[in-house]
Amino acid sequence: MAIASSRSAPIGLVIGCIIFGLGSLIVAHVDIGGWAMSFWRLAISGIVFAVLAKTMGQHLPQSRRAIVYSLLSGAFLGLDLALWHESIYAVGPGISTLLNSLQIFFLAAIGFLYFNERQSIVQLISLFLAMLGVAMIGSPEFANNSAATWGFVTGIVSGAMLAASMTFIRKTHDTEPVPIFMLMQLISIGGVLAMVVPMLAFDMGNILPNTWSELGWVLIYGTVMQCLAWGLIAYSIPKLSLALTGLLLLTEPVAALIIDYSWLDKPINSLQWGGALLTMFAIYLGSLKPKPRALRRYRFFSKFYKRDYK
Repeated sequence: MAIASSRSAPIGLVIGCIIFGLGSLIVAHVDIGGWAMSFWRLAISGIVFAVLAKTMGQHLPQSRRAIVYSLLSGAFLGLDLALWHESIYAVGPGISTLLNSLQIFFLAAIGFLYFNERQSIVQLISLFLAMLGVAMIGSPEFANNSAATWGFVTGIVSGAMLAASMTFIRKTHDTEPVPIFMLMQLISIGGVLAMVVPMLAFDMGNILPNTWSELGWVLIYGTVMQCLAWGLIAYSIPKLSLALTGLLLLTEPVAALIIDYSWLDKPINSLQWGGALLTMFAIYLGSLKPKPRALRRYRFFSKFYKRDYK
């Protein structure tokens, strides 16, 4: 069973990432504001996770601090989704999803500043490559798209918000381990509460679905993309190596780029394709966890002390 589980984990992760990429297609076609779309996605998923938590007998954490951290994680996730939606409207699903994937570098910065995690030379090189890749993607986009500045700013900032959300998930578990369905319910509640005011301020008149078809797509977006895709990814990541996880997670921006180019007729030239590949390679490098310095030192010096024993 363990072997079967390890074999199914890469497939589950890829499927989860592709489903996430397809979610950007729903956002691009449903006539609802980006903040409202974030509200509905988290509200619908919150109901699903509440039912699952109740069914599995999961309870609220005893620590108030853990509850606060979970709600803050949800607030930042709501901001992440809303800004990602705005970026989709401005530059398309492919580029916006790729920009959102830069969250790995914000996570590295947070780890360095607040958790005293050292950065490797490879990670620093990956940051430079990512900046070069984004510049290659952006130069034609800024020349042909008046909304490019807004799309790039919201896409990159959405990655920072996602990194903040993940950081508060870590702080939640450091305070008190919380069962997954209860954690996701609290995250959904925090996101919904954070979205109410900006939704009413920025999306007034564009909050509710206009047709039964749009309502159906919103329900799919909240259940399939938020619950199923997150479930597959959360199930698969602990069963895989960090290197393979970082590589397979790139299927999300790849799927979004292909959807953008083939289904939505987004013009993407060779320079932008090259920048996308370079950025994804940089994201993969940035996801690799550096070996502890003591272990690297041991492996280096051990080469000089090898002996042959008979």
